[in-house]
Amino acid sequence: MSTHRLTHSTTSPTSRLAGARLVRRVSLATAMLAALAAPGAAARAQGAAAGFEFRPFVGAYVPTGEQRDLLKDAVLLGAQASWLVRPALAITGTFGWAPSKDRISSGDQTLDIYQYDVGAELRAVSWLAGGTWDFTPFVGLGAGGRTYDYRDLDVDASTNFAGYGALGGDVGVGAVALRVEVRNYVSRFKPLIGGGGGETRNDIGVAAGLSYRF
Repeated sequence: MSTHRLTHSTTSPTSRLAGARLVRRVSLATAMLAALAAPGAAARAQGAAAGFEFRPFVGAYVPTGEQRDLLKDAVLLGAQASWLVRPALAITGTFGWAPSKDRISSGDQTLDIYQYDVGAELRAVSWLAGGTWDFTPFVGLGAGGRTYDYRDLDVDASTNFAGYGALGGDVGVGAVALRVEVRNYVSRFKPLIGGGGGETRNDIGVAAGLSYRF
């Protein structure tokens, strides 16, 4: 293997098991909140004004399973824009950047990861609404692309498909809200240098952002 190749690696059974458990837990939590949100979404589907939200966010990129054998945890920075079609339904576009590290290439190489996607959010009726603040849980599904780009190596960037499921909530005070969100990403991953077929990989994004409502 070349010293500058992010290709295949041996994955321990413990790593695979931990990744699988995490995926199952996030998926189960998403399904449970979707069941809670559905009645509220139906109740609020009539007569709602559209609106917009913009939020910068900061968080963590956490590779799981086989992806964790190749990439390191990293800070996650980015921004989102949401269009509220109705209070129970929003369309959200996201751009994020994580400066990860290649675990198997020499020189502690930085690998910039760019994520860009669009998805739908199903929002439940706001809890504790009516006072000075409110809490609104949501679930989401979406898809987009992901680009891996070595910062210092003369290697072409690689772009692949990625889809996600999201779970989170907004704590709002007037025109401002604090959002906490967890995303479970499933993506297509190909060796960044050299040949080899693509594989399905998994990672988690955890972020907190400040929303501005218009």
